[in-house]
Amino acid sequence: MGEWIGMPIVASVHGGEIDSLIVYLHVIMLAAFVLWGVFFILPIVRRRHHHSAETRYQGLRGWWPFIPVGAMAAAELALLVGMSFPYWERNVAAAPEISDETVVVRIIGQQFQWNIHYPGADGIFGRTDTTLVDDETNPIGLDSDDPSSADDITSLNVMHLPVNRPVVVYLSTKDVIHSFNLTELRVKQDAIPGMRISVSFTPTLTTAEFGRRFEIACAQLCGLGHYRMRGFLDVVTDEEFNAWLAQELERSQAERDADWLFEE
Repeated sequence: MGEWIGMPIVASVHGGEIDSLIVYLHVIMLAAFVLWGVFFILPIVRRRHHHSAETRYQGLRGWWPFIPVGAMAAAELALLVGMSFPYWERNVAAAPEISDETVVVRIIGQQFQWNIHYPGADGIFGRTDTTLVDDETNPIGLDSDDPSSADDITSLNVMHLPVNRPVVVYLSTKDVIHSFNLTELRVKQDAIPGMRISVSFTPTLTTAEFGRRFEIACAQLCGLGHYRMRGFLDVVTDEEFNAWLAQELERSQAERDADWLFEE
């Protein structure tokens, strides 16, 4: 469905469905506000214009008051059963499908930064260990002795993704609850201590087309530095994404070689 007036630009496949759900929900809320407002105002007006009207304390009688109540219940049921439940089942409850086209990323929230971890060409994340964590040099505790970590790529607060390819993010946190939020992509998910939660989406708009970087915000108050927990997402073409992966792999390998020489 097209974009709604007043809503932020949609930059993901599922974004239009989210917007439709929000708009329909607010339409129902507006209808309920008007309906019950009229219901309360009419007796007041009637009383003011008919001073001799008899006061009745037993309330309305008959079947007609059940019409607006039934209409509201039917609208809410349609919203839940027709849109909310099916969307939840397709995009949240079901395990994410991973194919050769899927880009898989780990994001680890931390006061007050986003640690981003790519598995590299082998598609396997290297082993991590809390005893190896160093906030300056190794914030996610990546084990450099694990062969699977040789081509892994890590970055801080800057995420790269290719356009029009499905993405699965495995979200976790090192400390308190954070909330991974990409407004234009209609993605928002809490990162909860002790849990790894998957989030899936497909970007449809590049950073160049959008005109600026997409912002990764923390939508959950997470401490005194919450205001500066800010990251950025660059959505690029496949060619640009592959070139970035190769460049970052070369950089990370050079850093590992330098660390090895220093240790020697």
